[in-house]
Amino acid sequence: MTIFWATLYNIIFYPLLFLFGSVGSLFHNKLREGFKGRLGTISHLKNAFSTGDNRPRTVYWFHAASHGEYEQVRPVVAGLREIEPNSMILVSFFSPSGYKNVKDDNIDCKIYLPFDFIWSVRRALKIVKPKKIIFAAYDIWPNFIWVAYHRKIHTTIFAAHFAKGTSKLYPGIRSFYRSVYQSFASIYTINKEDYLRLQKIVKPKHSPLIRVLGNPRYDQVKKRADQFTKERTISVLLRDKRIVVGSVWPEDETVIIDAIITLLKEDEEISLLWVPHEPSPRYVESSVRLFKDQGFSTRILRSKTRLKLNGVRVVVVGVVGILSKLYWQGQIAYVGGGFSTGVHNVMEPAIARLPVLFGPRYANSPEAEALIGAGGGYSISSGEEVYNHIRHLFHDKNDFLKASYAATDVIHQNLGSATRVVRSIIRD
Repeated sequence: MTIFWATLYNIIFYPLLFLFGSVGSLFHNKLREGFKGRLGTISHLKNAFSTGDNRPRTVYWFHAASHGEYEQVRPVVAGLREIEPNSMILVSFFSPSGYKNVKDDNIDCKIYLPFDFIWSVRRALKIVKPKKIIFAAYDIWPNFIWVAYHRKIHTTIFAAHFAKGTSKLYPGIRSFYRSVYQSFASIYTINKEDYLRLQKIVKPKHSPLIRVLGNPRYDQVKKRADQFTKERTISVLLRDKRIVVGSVWPEDETVIIDAIITLLKEDEEISLLWVPHEPSPRYVESSVRLFKDQGFSTRILRSKTRLKLNGVRVVVVGVVGILSKLYWQGQIAYVGGGFSTGVHNVMEPAIARLPVLFGPRYANSPEAEALIGAGGGYSISSGEEVYNHIRHLFHDKNDFLKASYAATDVIHQNLGSATRVVRSIIRD
């Protein structure tokens, strides 16, 4: 069946996807930026890799979809570097948010993932000659997997998650994904439920090595939090009564904005930190006008180092890369994406001891599911629910503290995955 699906993918599916992406790039800056980046990937690799004596003996190729997904990769790369300091680490990204914003001294070469045409993948792999290819979470590309398999390159995916009711188990669709996942050498799932769902996709006779190793993102969030020891010694109740709305999309704003404004008007002690997912100057200025029109003192935070938020009721953030630090100055968090593409990183507010609210689209986030189960997270579907949850948490000290500690406890109970993944990558 692999030949059947590979033929269909290369003749119909991917050419259509490429066509839609090409047309879309004419109207969407982010798509255009990624498209241009992929056009230069092969040249970038030729410049970075030498066929002479200076060529590294061992190359590990990591792939992450975006900036957020790299937080799962970061502790694994760091651990691998400690064990094999002379190896070369190449990291590819699909999204410009990853390529532009990820800064990691352990990365030797950073590229956009090449277009998923057979010829472009073959050229890239011929240049790099990686010992192993490691995917994070979910952003896998069929030709890349199939070509690597036929070139006998060991390919792994870690932090693999298969949500309950995933379409990958539907008839027909399952056959396609079976042809892809069976081409992996090893797959490391987050939990036992993911393991069992994956078993339904792959055939036992041709199954890759499958292990349950957890999610390294927990380790990275904990490591970042250790940089805020002083803040963590202060009770969350002693912080300003601030709501942190992080990674907010326009779809989130439509649902929650009235509730947030009502809460600010009802209680003058409440302040707000508003952090857009993409802080374009136009959106930031629009947000400032919105809150000023409601009578709130408002300013824009554009510094990545001066993070004091005192003095105004509303702060709108106009830079990226500081949200994980800003959570430590709040008491309750709303994390965006749950009304659009899927909820973003809920672990950063959790480690900062914040009860976390998010929209209904959280199937992409096992961390969000864990927070709900522990009592530290809340899925909301309306502005009324946002208002009721936040108002209750601010007024009930005992329930607030239970949710706060439950959120942080989810992180501590899931540590150690990065070490397990590194050991398995080297050993398997």
